[in-house]
Amino acid sequence: MHNTIITIVLSALIAFVVSVGTWGFLSQSVEVPADTTATTERRLPLVLPRAAEEQDIIEVIDRVDDSVVSVIVTKDIPIMTRGFGGSLFDQFFFGDPRLSPFQDSPATEQETERREVGGGTAFFVSDNGLLLTNKHVVDDPDADYSVLLNDGSTLDATVVARHPSNDIAFLTVEGADVPALNLSKSEAQLGQQVIAIGNALGEFRNTVSVGVVSGLKRNITAGGGSDREELEQIIQTDAAINQGNSGGPLLNSAGEVIGMNTAIAAGAQNVGFALSSQDLQVALDSFNEFGKIRQAFLGVRYIQNTPELAEANDLPYDYGVIIVAGETRADLAIVPGSPADKAGLEPNDIILEFDGQRLNAQSSLAKMIRNKQPGETVTLTVFHDDSEKEVEVVLEESD
Repeated sequence: MHNTIITIVLSALIAFVVSVGTWGFLSQSVEVPADTTATTERRLPLVLPRAAEEQDIIEVIDRVDDSVVSVIVTKDIPIMTRGFGGSLFDQFFFGDPRLSPFQDSPATEQETERREVGGGTAFFVSDNGLLLTNKHVVDDPDADYSVLLNDGSTLDATVVARHPSNDIAFLTVEGADVPALNLSKSEAQLGQQVIAIGNALGEFRNTVSVGVVSGLKRNITAGGGSDREELEQIIQTDAAINQGNSGGPLLNSAGEVIGMNTAIAAGAQNVGFALSSQDLQVALDSFNEFGKIRQAFLGVRYIQNTPELAEANDLPYDYGVIIVAGETRADLAIVPGSPADKAGLEPNDIILEFDGQRLNAQSSLAKMIRNKQPGETVTLTVFHDDSEKEVEVVLEESD
């Protein structure tokens, strides 16, 4: 009996020792010395490329940060005052103004107070103090504008140009010794890494965020009411853009401006939009040559033709734009005296091509016209009275 117990105990003890030895072996088997080739090969792709990428971003920010400024909008705001027994007194003590024993006095404007009423971002595009920003940042003609430089100094700014239809404007300042940023000549590529800089929320100046180009050639409606703008062929990015970032640069990894941050999608996260560097360059060239942003003008009202529209109306083409009148009598299809009118275009004509390029959702007529200057002659391929014809039109300047 005792021998049996001893045997069981010894067996258990041996099993425990073997078990401990086994777990010790398993634990040792997953340990790989730090200097082995296997460890080096496994870790290099995960660590070094990321460090190099971060270093590239740091170097870009260090190079361009001084060229990005915060725009401050100030204005004289009326101070509203009331006589004794005003509605605030009544509501505080009685809850209902009609129960007040005091006669309510009407509001009067006695004086004004200078206040900061808005802000945004801008960046230098020339060494003589010319800044590029969004038109909606500096759209109040009664406001005053200044810019806050990265060194903390403030300079008065003057709005020298606003684009007639696109969200672009130029400011000038004096006394700034700041290098200009370069506008990229290359179009943005889907998936391309980008860096956004801006005065986030109008409070955190030169905030940096990083992302990629998440969409191309987007068409959006920005703003609301009378400030609505149809922006076409713009860049979508997931780099974080907030209110106050408007007018800031969207940069590539070389530090070139590939776009200007302009809008964000309401109710979404990391869905921002930027005007392309090509649109910015057209505006800059116009300003440098003429001292203003000139907008070419054709003078037609139209709708985009689509396969569905062509099928529903038995049209011979499913692309191009159809010249049509608007909803009211004042919304004429052809503006009288316009280049389109002078060229003989008529309602229901279908403009198929613009200088040999087919018009569709990706290559819109508005975009084609924006890339031209007033005075340029363009060739339109038009479907008119069951036949195609080519029409030469001299574009004029928009009012």
